[in-house]
Amino acid sequence: MIDLHSHTTASDGELAPEALIQLAARSGVTTLAVTDHDTVGSIPACTAAAAAFGLRVVPGIEVSAFLNGREVHVLGHFVDLASAELNAFSERLKIERRTRMEQMVEKLKALGFPVTMDQVLAIAGDGAHLARPHLARVLVELNYCTSTQEAFSRFLGDGRPAAVGRFELPASEAIAFIKRSGGAATIAHPGVSRVQRHEVEELAKAGLVGIEAEHSDHPPSAREKMRGWAQELGLVCTAGSDFHGPNVAPGRHLGTASMDPAAFAQLEARRG
Repeated sequence: MIDLHSHTTASDGELAPEALIQLAARSGVTTLAVTDHDTVGSIPACTAAAAAFGLRVVPGIEVSAFLNGREVHVLGHFVDLASAELNAFSERLKIERRTRMEQMVEKLKALGFPVTMDQVLAIAGDGAHLARPHLARVLVELNYCTSTQEAFSRFLGDGRPAAVGRFELPASEAIAFIKRSGGAATIAHPGVSRVQRHEVEELAKAGLVGIEAEHSDHPPSAREKMRGWAQELGLVCTAGSDFHGPNVAPGRHLGTASMDPAAFAQLEARRG
């Protein structure tokens, strides 16, 4: 079973690297891409833990980018952990994410919800790349919201009162950056992000090599449509559960989206 989209506590996942690998092995996953947001910090620990289970870890990253004025996510698989550009990018985004989180905390305080950075860090951990799900979990723990989904719909989602804009990296530049880092770039959950066919074609011209057709949140109709786009545009169909953990993304389970080994080999051949 090949699952190419998962997260650890290095970004907004609930499980530490070792726990993620153990759960993946129990779930029947044989190849797992660890794709934390804007960081590859958890990959060495995941790779070390995977050796005991004979599980292959694909080094990956999920980059938040912008396409035609809205946010989309670009996955990089098989990236080179020694890439100086990759590590500089990760460090820059870690600082940017911390600043953004501090601004969101202040906005919530002004709205009458006295959350603190210490509470966010208690959930995320000092080394994590801070993300909105961390703050959403604080709101749930303090009983200001009943779920992380409610936290986003009321406060943290784009355009909501506590939201703060982020660094806007063009999707074409994210693709080029991933390629320079030795990776293969794919568009994450295009159905969820409402990416259109002409936009996928635009990204393919910029170097995109795959499309995440098989995703936990894609209904069968969306998966079929994405497979058609992939065939028309010469892209590899990939699969990912986008696992974060039950308190962050209920309903997403490791191994529930899997891809054909031949397609995986095609993706690996198109790296860099």
